[in-house]
Amino acid sequence: MKNAYHVLNKVFGYQDFRHQQADIIQALLNNEDAMVLMPTGGGKSLCYQIPAIIREGVGIVVSPLIALMQDQVDALTQLGLSAGYLNSNQTQESQREIEQQLINNEIDLLYITPERLLSNRMQSLLKQSSISLFAIDEAHCVSQWGHDFRKEYQQLNTLHQQFPGIPRIALTATADKRTRQEIIEQLDLHKAKTYLDSFDRPNIHYQISEQNSKAELLKFIQNSHQNEAGIIYCLSRKKVEEIANWLTEQGLQALPYHAGLHQQMREANQKRFLREDGIIIVATIAFGMGIDKPDVRFVAHLNLPKSIEAYYQETGRAGRDGLPADAWMAYGLKDLMMLKQMIQESDNEMQQRISHSKLDSLMALCETTSCRREHLLNYFDEATKSSCGNCDICISPPETWDATEACRKALSCIYRTEQRFGVGYLTDILLGKSNERILQNGHDKVTTYGIGKDISLNEWKSIYRQLIAMGYININFEQYGALTLTDKARPLLRGEVELKLRKQTKKAAKKSETKAKSALREIDEQLFEALRQCRYDLSKLESVPPYVIFHDKTLIEMSRKRPSTLEQMGHIAGIGEKKRDKFGKQFLDIIKQHKIHPWFKNDLSETINKTLELYLKEQNTGAVAEQRQLNLSTIYSHLSTAIKHDVIRLEDILEIEHGDITQIKHAMDLCAEGGQEGAKAVFEFLNGEIEYGIINCVRASVDTLI
Repeated sequence: MKNAYHVLNKVFGYQDFRHQQADIIQALLNNEDAMVLMPTGGGKSLCYQIPAIIREGVGIVVSPLIALMQDQVDALTQLGLSAGYLNSNQTQESQREIEQQLINNEIDLLYITPERLLSNRMQSLLKQSSISLFAIDEAHCVSQWGHDFRKEYQQLNTLHQQFPGIPRIALTATADKRTRQEIIEQLDLHKAKTYLDSFDRPNIHYQISEQNSKAELLKFIQNSHQNEAGIIYCLSRKKVEEIANWLTEQGLQALPYHAGLHQQMREANQKRFLREDGIIIVATIAFGMGIDKPDVRFVAHLNLPKSIEAYYQETGRAGRDGLPADAWMAYGLKDLMMLKQMIQESDNEMQQRISHSKLDSLMALCETTSCRREHLLNYFDEATKSSCGNCDICISPPETWDATEACRKALSCIYRTEQRFGVGYLTDILLGKSNERILQNGHDKVTTYGIGKDISLNEWKSIYRQLIAMGYININFEQYGALTLTDKARPLLRGEVELKLRKQTKKAAKKSETKAKSALREIDEQLFEALRQCRYDLSKLESVPPYVIFHDKTLIEMSRKRPSTLEQMGHIAGIGEKKRDKFGKQFLDIIKQHKIHPWFKNDLSETINKTLELYLKEQNTGAVAEQRQLNLSTIYSHLSTAIKHDVIRLEDILEIEHGDITQIKHAMDLCAEGGQEGAKAVFEFLNGEIEYGIINCVRASVDTLI
């Protein structure tokens, strides 16, 4: 493990391991198998990369997508490591070169698809090579119960038989209890230790709305993510094209991605997304697995995904750098009906049952009136506190209403029309519309005709959607989407039970103040943009995505700490020795051009820095309090914190007189002798003649000296 910490620090530029990384690495170094569940952005790749570097031989990484292998290899190459990949996009000459490096033990890591790995040629090559470990990424693909099944993954159990004694690690960010068990069974990992980290992604703000419109999407992007990278998921190729074109017309950089596009265009659009800032990809679910882009600031769904696993995995592509990000979804009754129809068309009865169960769980998440994060994590068998404070429901709790009578009307209308019609027709009857079809069928004479005029059309759609989601109504797709009653509807129709529903929301929930705040201080914005431009220029020269040079998180820390030497640069998280020596000087030159007062090279909060900035200008606490519209005591609290962290000195606060300092220190000594050391004791000893805030500043100064 001493070697592991050395590699972590010198190669990857981090001081400490996160989560259970150290234990997992230790297991592989001990020649043990491991099953790892860790959230997207949690650092799964380090769990196999570091042991592959330390152990003798080549680490074989099984990955399902060839499109991203080059970027993964480029990122490792920039760190000074030797890595390669084998896939069908390479020339035969390139493949032969990598194969020779594999046999000669000249590379640390080799990325390969399961299909190629299982080929006779590859098996023969591996048997001629020294293998350090096998890493099976996206391991949930092995499970038929999972949402992304690939049959080739189930054949990977042969690795254990063909290469006994070589440790294997299976990794996934998305697997419920049943899927985890299937991974263990299918890959023969019965002796492997399982490492389960939390599924929680606290930096992601979850927001789900039943308002599905392009205008809402545009408002969301313009208000919260202007000029930022994002992914928008749609169910159909047609909608992908429509939304991408429309967003482009609105002045955004939006590109389509789906299986129907020419391969060259797909690859070009993906490359632009990975290598340029502020690009939005509009895609079907064909896009995304293995995306390593850390600065995706939002993932939006314009249609329902098929399951909570799919939703969790797709939203997990946002905020991989740990900085604030949004998961925004808008859906409607049409989405629910479309997915149910797709399930119904399956010939596999077991798959139908699995898909129905997963869709029901997803709809429960959408329609819940309690914390989204709690609901999401409970699905993965993880207990949580009741309120996360970073989802739409926690921030703006939805209203519920006694919908018993309205639901009875909705169900009765289905019954009175012999369970032969869809939502649109039923709502027309409830609203008392006299169109030709209703008159022809004689449904203007049924008892439910016109009894719903007190409720709007959208509210009736919401009622029907929730009743379908809660299992009171089925959809008969063989009869053009006619709604039929389930056995569960009988007690409700008879008035034996009451039912509360969500009220139709009229606007999206507001973000929390915490979520809306950027991790970047205002005072550092100009430098940050200059560093981003420098990074972009270097990425063009190196032909790699900008984040392969440095992550945004690294640039933010660089902007805040403003190192002046290469040694100081090496202490910034994410800067290993190779990158420091290769790129450090260019970034130091940029920093030197953006001088800043020494006070602001700190790790204090944005609000304290705003106080320091104003105080530097005004030299008066009262003026700062007035401008910031805060109490004077709060301003002194900010200043005392800055003193305690050795950012400013006591003498920098001009209002604090030397005589007061002497009195306070004397009072502190006397109070301490009497066993009372708090500010309150000093305040009372001085008969309240000196403010609490000033006392705290002096105490902070004394603590700093100690």
